[in-house]
Formats: sequence, structure tokens, C-alpha cells
Amino acid sequence: MAEEYIELTEYDLERYDRQIGVNGFGLEGQRRLRRAKVLVAGAGGLGFPVSVYLTAAGVGTIRIIDPETVELSNLNRQLLHWDKDIGRKKIDSALEKLQQINPTVNVEVYDEKITEENAPSLISGVDAVIDALDNYAARYALNSACIERRIPFFHGAVHGFMGQATTIIPGETACLRCIVPSAPKHGKIPVLGPVAGTIGSIQATEVI
Repeated sequence: MAEEYIELTEYDLERYDRQIGVNGFGLEGQRRLRRAKVLVAGAGGLGFPVSVYLTAAGVGTIRIIDPETVELSNLNRQLLHWDKDIGRKKIDSALEKLQQINPTVNVEVYDEKITEENAPSLISGVDAVIDALDNYAARYALNSACIERRIPFFHGAVHGFMGQATTIIPGETACLRCIVPSAPKHGKIPVLGPVAGTIGSIQATEVI
């Protein structure tokens, strides 16, 4: 089936001028972003840079999933959320900020905990899934669903000064369970804000 043709407006051409000018990206790259629908699992430390940069880049639809509320201890790294947002649902706080960053992007939000049972329906219709989570049960659920649907899966994780980002293409690369066969055991995860920002930015770049 032929891809839908996207007509870029004068607004689009000016707004995205700097990335359209990147060698190998061009107008067709921008059209492909506009057609794309991506899922960001998590609206926290990794989800912040991922969703902000994909929104700013003009991805057509961003689906954000997170059941948590904003806490004071989130604010060193989760820059979509501010002091005034403490106690709000993270998805509501994220939706408000992302719509201000780029009102032309369609942002969908889901107040759900990701499980093996609902992961297939949550990823339905998307072109890419970004793992911005902090727990492996949900990561493994998305990993399995993406393998079954053959949807690219972009994993990221942080701990202290360290972080990792891995792009998983079903049928071409190792899956997340191949790389991390069992969930690491840890309590509260220590993290520096810039580390989460760096890893999330790498994930957004890989998606684009």
C-alpha cells in the first residue's frame, strides 16, 4: 500500500528548516516524521527528552503511557514536570507542556500500567516503541509485543553516572531479553538528571 503523501506547509518548511537541511534527511524525512506514530512508555527522566525532542521534530502522533503522579523527588531529571505539577498525573503534565512546544503534533495519553496482557493493544498502530521505563516487567512485556508485531523497540536505562541505549529491530537484532535475560535486582534507582537527558536524547535521535 502506498504511503500517504504529506504536503508540507510554509509553516512546516520554516519551523523544521534546520533539520530539513540535514544531509540525508530533507523534505521526505520530514514527511515521514509527520506520518509517523510513536509510543513513549514512561513520562519521567527518559520520557522527558524523548517526548520533547520528538514533539519538537514534528512527529505526527506521540502516544505516552504512564500511570504515575508527579513527586517532588522527580524534579531533578523530569523537566516536563514543575513544582506546580506535584500531585498531578504525569501524563496530564506532559500533555500540557508538549502541546505548548508544538501544537501541530497529536499527543495521546494513557493512564495505564503496562502488562503482558495490555501491551499488544497499547502498541497497536504505532511505528516505533520507546522504552523510557524504570522497571523490567513492563519492558519485557513491550519487548515481547514488539517482537510479535515486528515493531522497532528503542530501549534506554540509567543508573547513577551510567546509562545505556539499544535499538532493537525484530528479526535483525537481538531482543531485550537476549541482552538482559533476567531483571536486575535493585531498590530505588539513583540517577543524575543530565545522564537521563543524554540517554533520552540518544533514543530520540535513533527513532528519527
